[in-house]
Amino acid sequence: MPVKVKICGVCTVDDARAAAAAGADFIGLNFHPASPRYVEPERARAIADAVPATPLVGVFVDAPRVRVEEIAAVVGLAALQFHGDEDSAYCAGWPWRTIKALRARPGADLAHEGARYATDYLLIDSYELGRAGGTGRPLDPAAATGLPAGRLFVAGGLRPETVAGVVARLRPFAVDVASGVEDRPGRKDHGKIEAFIRAAKAA
Repeated sequence: MPVKVKICGVCTVDDARAAAAAGADFIGLNFHPASPRYVEPERARAIADAVPATPLVGVFVDAPRVRVEEIAAVVGLAALQFHGDEDSAYCAGWPWRTIKALRARPGADLAHEGARYATDYLLIDSYELGRAGGTGRPLDPAAATGLPAGRLFVAGGLRPETVAGVVARLRPFAVDVASGVEDRPGRKDHGKIEAFIRAAKAA
């Protein structure tokens, strides 16, 4: 089965429609106010209305549960992605599908860290001090060692010209891209979206 693709950090209806038309399996909306890809819930709802057939994943960073629940309900999210320092208790018990992001800090044992979480999926991302994701830094594929490929999203500096190699090596459930298909933070390059999805699916 071809790998799934998540186009993350979508901020406009136009970009969401382009991602859906290109065959994206998921669209990621960032609700972390400090992110350059942050979207207000009202705009996110407009995006949801524009792409009703494509599941939306909400990205949150150490957000209060009540805020996550409110946004998920208003926007109509299909899944929640926790991209901060949320513990296993926080990540449990949600009525939506869940993804816990693990950042490949120097010396981190992501397999050990991931075993603590009973989320539906795990996501591995590159690490940069002070940033919660979307850094564009390439991820060392060795970071995936010991993680369950069937429930794994791989992120971290992926681009149309590099994604096929990562998919061929790791065979994850999905790949996740934000900066690798952008003109600038929050504005996607539709040609890059198409090229990324085509390369990932063909690998």
